[in-house]
Amino acid sequence: MMKETGSNFSTKSSSASLNNPFGAWPASDTGAQALSYCIDSWQRSLLFYDVMRERGNIYLEHRKKGKPPVLVFDYDIVVDGRTLEDPVNYALVRIKADAQHPTDPGQRPIVVVDPRAGHGPGIGGSKMASEIGIALRAGHPCYFVMFFPKPCPTQTIESVARAEALFLEKVGKLHPNTEKPFVIANCQAGWAVLMLASVAPHLFGPILLAGSPVSYWAGVEGKNPMRYSGGLLGGSWLSSFSSDLGNGTFDGNYLVQNFENMNPSNTLWTKYYNLYSKIDTESERFLNFEKWWGGYFFLNKKEIEWIVQNLFVGNKLSANELKSADGKTAVNLYNLRSPIVVFASWGDNITPPQQALNWIPDLYDSVEEIIAHDQTIVYCLHKEVGHLGVFVSAKVADREQTELMSMIEMVDGLPAGLYEAIIEDTRPDMPGLELLDGRYVIRFETRSIQDILALGDGREHERSFEVVKRVAEINQDLYDTFVSPLVRAGANETTAYWLRMMMPDRMERYMFSDLNPAMWPLKTVAQMVREQRRPVSPDNAFHKLETRMSEGIVSFLDTYRDLRDAWSERLFKSIYESPWLAAMVGLSEVPDRRKRADKWLRSELKRLKAIELETYIEQGTPLDGGVRMLLYQARGRQSADERQFRLIQQFLRETPEDQRPTIKQLKQAFRRQFLILLLDEERAIEALPKLLPDPEERRFVLRVVYKIAAAVGNLNEAQTERFHRIEEILELTAPADNEPEPGENARPPRTKKSLQKAVD
Repeated sequence: MMKETGSNFSTKSSSASLNNPFGAWPASDTGAQALSYCIDSWQRSLLFYDVMRERGNIYLEHRKKGKPPVLVFDYDIVVDGRTLEDPVNYALVRIKADAQHPTDPGQRPIVVVDPRAGHGPGIGGSKMASEIGIALRAGHPCYFVMFFPKPCPTQTIESVARAEALFLEKVGKLHPNTEKPFVIANCQAGWAVLMLASVAPHLFGPILLAGSPVSYWAGVEGKNPMRYSGGLLGGSWLSSFSSDLGNGTFDGNYLVQNFENMNPSNTLWTKYYNLYSKIDTESERFLNFEKWWGGYFFLNKKEIEWIVQNLFVGNKLSANELKSADGKTAVNLYNLRSPIVVFASWGDNITPPQQALNWIPDLYDSVEEIIAHDQTIVYCLHKEVGHLGVFVSAKVADREQTELMSMIEMVDGLPAGLYEAIIEDTRPDMPGLELLDGRYVIRFETRSIQDILALGDGREHERSFEVVKRVAEINQDLYDTFVSPLVRAGANETTAYWLRMMMPDRMERYMFSDLNPAMWPLKTVAQMVREQRRPVSPDNAFHKLETRMSEGIVSFLDTYRDLRDAWSERLFKSIYESPWLAAMVGLSEVPDRRKRADKWLRSELKRLKAIELETYIEQGTPLDGGVRMLLYQARGRQSADERQFRLIQQFLRETPEDQRPTIKQLKQAFRRQFLILLLDEERAIEALPKLLPDPEERRFVLRVVYKIAAAVGNLNEAQTERFHRIEEILELTAPADNEPEPGENARPPRTKKSLQKAVD
């Protein structure tokens, strides 16, 4: 066998010379490098096609088994939606915990809902480091909403929503002594969960929207071209046409092709070259991903038409324009009561941050309006991960998802408002490290509506989508009236079957599988190659040339993509920003589509809330008093920190059980006292002595509040002044700076230096 030693090949034995007639050549010689590269390239090619053969076989086996979820966790089906009175192809399954991480029955259940956007379910749990894996490690009962490849004949979006409501009711019945379930919605599952939560808010605890599009027209000019495709294709008629060709069934492969067309360099070259260039290490990851990527699922014609017409093109969700088929039930996002966490990424070209977040300014003009609706919204932005990485990447799972999930109880207790979750690495000099379990710390900083709008480049360019919506409605009517009957007359199950079979993605998997006799010898040859594998040296000149050629191909395809996207955007603008077209379709003046809650209703909400809170200003428990003081001083910092919440949990554990408030009571106190401070801050603080009549109790509570406030470091001047104000109202005199360190029941001294000394 040929072996590299330094810069020369070994020629010490005759057998080595026979195996390598060029063994005496120096490694730097062009001929030796060319031979070494050719051997490696030939071996990689054979192994590459063998992996492609394995991919085809996995596809066939997965299809034969009915395309089950690509989960790495065992599960039991709890409710099969196909057996319901209004059947759907969805099911609720419970994930089995392992012996190392038993389920804690007292923990809040977590329900993960995967997207139905062409692919099958399970990608959110296809790795141990995933949303499901995090939930199991933390001891939460974990459930997963899956779906089967083919929809039930009478299935609609409404019937799916009813089934999902039944699933959540079932989870609630299985865990009657815990908080309401924490629901994680990935990608397209986000809009479905928001719709259900707006009509059945009693079923939900906090909601996490991971890479979920809600405001479909939003984006940045020159960066998000996918939103223009609906207008350039003439609206929603094409999805109806595809469904008619499929004999009433829409092939999810069309949606997958849309995703792949967005990045031709990755689709046509990078993902395959990455496998070829790293064939010794990349095959397992490639096959695991392709098993999910190639598992195409189906939708009914009514389902895809509803999605495209009402969401992708119509963008009706954030405008509160959606209604049930009978017109009796309206989807009104103002009805949301659950805290909502939005996780998006700047590297996501399918759901950019604007599409994930602009529903907030669609609904609310200011944070005051968010508070008036008693709504808590948190958003977290990743710097670079792509769309699938939002809920697949192990790095995201170990950082953002772990932190957000571990702090969900804190999120559930945050006062109404808008916050950004900031996740940072801990530092050796950081205060309160003993309160943290991992390497990260999370804090929630208050934000405004303007902070959301500043993430984009304005919203005036969205007005042209109103014209798209109207043109799409006209084209849909024309198609339904004149074309659809002819297409349906010529379609049947046989033609639909062969149309699906002839799709290029499926054909590729069939051809590169053991269905093709030409692939049969490849398995044996590939095994021989693996036994005699001779990878090329990374500094081989021909290997470097190969890498540069690959970079050139990627650059060429990226340039083509950029030119195509720029041309598409210009074409879209030239058509739909034309006043002539707007006038032709009856939109001479494009209206403001954002339907705000009536001003009278908003003022009435505030009035009723004020009446409700009036009785609590001078009434309450010592817990209410402590929470009021904590929130009062926190207005000088404008953020809430994980370390503070951990310290609160520690104090609760140390409180005698007969006096210990529950987490639910604590969260209610935080939300109520926050609103009281907003209603009348001065009067609320003046009333503190009535909530804490006992002087010793006042000192103890104030000491606890100070420790919690100082858990993140020294207090700023605004916080210190607020503590001084509390001292005066509670009539606690300040000791001198040289007074001995106060005991456990002492109150914080007046000066900043002594304040820090007290907590130390």
